[in-house]
Amino acid sequence: MNDLSIGLVYDLRSEYLAEGYTEEQVAEFDSDETIDAIENTIRALGYRVVRIGNARKLCAWLVAGERWDLVFTVAEGMRGRSRESQVPAILELYGVPYTFSDPLTCAATLDKAVAKRLVREAGLNTPDFRVVRSAGDLARVDLAFPLFVKPIAEGTGKGIDNDSRIESREQLERVCTALLARSSQPVLVEKYLPGREFTTAVLGADGKARVLGTMEIEILPRDANAIYSYETKERCETQVRYSPLREIDLRREVEALALACYRTLECRDAGRVDIRLDAEGRPAFIEINPLAGLHPSHSDLPMIAAQEGMRYDRLIDNVIRSALERARIAVPESGNETQSSPSTDTLQLA
Repeated sequence: MNDLSIGLVYDLRSEYLAEGYTEEQVAEFDSDETIDAIENTIRALGYRVVRIGNARKLCAWLVAGERWDLVFTVAEGMRGRSRESQVPAILELYGVPYTFSDPLTCAATLDKAVAKRLVREAGLNTPDFRVVRSAGDLARVDLAFPLFVKPIAEGTGKGIDNDSRIESREQLERVCTALLARSSQPVLVEKYLPGREFTTAVLGADGKARVLGTMEIEILPRDANAIYSYETKERCETQVRYSPLREIDLRREVEALALACYRTLECRDAGRVDIRLDAEGRPAFIEINPLAGLHPSHSDLPMIAAQEGMRYDRLIDNVIRSALERARIAVPESGNETQSSPSTDTLQLA
């Protein structure tokens, strides 16, 4: 046991369900099992752990004068396109170091249109898009069909279903109108990409950012029009096949794009980049998750880590060490350093 204390901040799904929220409203929040796993792992790594809870509880602790050497935060927030920025901003106000990306990155990446603009400005491939903020914007959508639509600031497939692939002007108007009313936020309309889908895990920050590995996502049964929707993700054990991307040249292209997007958007410590092949077979940026799920066996980031031979405790250790180094806090020695995966070694040279 070392002398460092780590506060744990999170949004617990069961607490919000008890307050009357729906399953879909709390889909991005963590299960009791996930928070237990994170807490137990941090403690097993030798740190003192304090369970804090959500942002409101964090505020109460801070006002009462409590402080920690580091806060490990996986809180998503409930409202607004800057909801993932709320906890990092509060911690910066009080001068408390924390894991993962800063408020600016969290806000810019949650708004999918902002993230795509930044990626496009950096010269990286992403499908063309338009933003529909009201029914009046629909007439200005001048992209060729098929298209894909989704809420501009959601995750976990929320707002995505089998109607999200758009084939006609009538369908575009109907689906966008329904999404605007249902989600109370703008709708992202982008060119539909017909190719294979991947998610790439990246660790570290700035020049030390490195790819951990890439996983392909296939909907079962295999269907060219299959959608990785909220319902599909909820039933991923039976409806999704996850597998390593083994084609070396394609993997290099996908991972180079993922790493470039991660660095362009200035993500820190760990994150996931979602990529799909366009009609020409080129990897294209879809979106990025700077607060990737951390369920040990069901979340994509730990699944990629396991695929690449990295244990769950080493993944959490990497996140903590990256944050401690940024805060210039002495990093405790580890007696069991993680071995680099082939993907990591490859992309450090990219």
